[in-house]
Amino acid sequence: MSRFWSPIVHGLNPYVPGEQPKLANLVKLNTNENPYGPSPKVLEAIRLGTSDTLRLYPDPNATALKQAIADYYHVNSAQVFVGNGSDEVLAHVFHAFFQHEAPLLFPDISYSFYPVYCQLYQIDYQTLPLSDEFEIRVDDYFRDNGGIIFPNPNAPTSRLLTLVEIEKLLKNNTESVVVIDEAYIDFGGESAISLVDQYPNLLVTQTLSKSRSLAGLRIGFAIGHPDLIEGLIRVKDSFNSYPLDSLAIKAGVAAFEDIAYFEQTCQKVISSREWVISELKALGFIVLPSGANFVFVRHPENDAAKLFAGLREEGVIVRHFKQERIEQYLRITIGTKEENQQLLAVMDTLV
Repeated sequence: MSRFWSPIVHGLNPYVPGEQPKLANLVKLNTNENPYGPSPKVLEAIRLGTSDTLRLYPDPNATALKQAIADYYHVNSAQVFVGNGSDEVLAHVFHAFFQHEAPLLFPDISYSFYPVYCQLYQIDYQTLPLSDEFEIRVDDYFRDNGGIIFPNPNAPTSRLLTLVEIEKLLKNNTESVVVIDEAYIDFGGESAISLVDQYPNLLVTQTLSKSRSLAGLRIGFAIGHPDLIEGLIRVKDSFNSYPLDSLAIKAGVAAFEDIAYFEQTCQKVISSREWVISELKALGFIVLPSGANFVFVRHPENDAAKLFAGLREEGVIVRHFKQERIEQYLRITIGTKEENQQLLAVMDTLV
């Protein structure tokens, strides 16, 4: 039936998400999900929200959630945009801000959805190589562009860029939108949201999927100058004016209100990450510095594809990328204490 497709569809290479296998007793460390469940207050908010009112449309503005996010980050609610997961938010970002004659710039090793969006919206782009140590070099971005986007920490390489470097980029790039994609920022980084009032071309995106354990509800947001937010709203309301359902809005509000639970679980992940790093190094792995809830590693004496297959045979799933520069690396999500121990026990038999 492909003869009925629009011409652009034939050329699309869709994003391939991490595998979601349906196997029992699986140690699933391939999609960067939080090993700890949502706040009990989130679950209670969802329970209370499951009533006859679900027959009604949700608030199209998600006013309560925008206000909760604004209160948490000390910004005005007019600076907040919300969407159905940060992937939808990013799709609107590409549509609203990056369709220009000059190319969009992002790293050669980065979130693989970026080139997919460029295909979909027919955006010209250039990828700029990370350093040999897989760091973003902001000086490379001091060139003509139709926008700049990168994750911080970068995915899948896990490396974190400091706010000093981000501000250096913003000072040298004032004529196009700069988007910092902060899906993993809560695991050790400092958010660029603190800079949005100084730089009207800065937009910061985040998700509740990782640090707030709500991947199953699909809640994402962006914070920036009200003019940028208005542009996103215009695109959203031309696409889907009710992106977040009532339960997601209530759950998101509760997640931001339970600061103690959020901080506790983030710290548990960070502590586990540092322990996993030390144990992997003891096994001979080279581990990149990580500011995320995953680590990016290689073993100088063992092929990554073979390690990936060996782990899988023992019921441990991690992520292996076939991209040339990183084909010898594995991306490993930080799990519970028991999952991390099982990962390391299997690794010990393989290396």
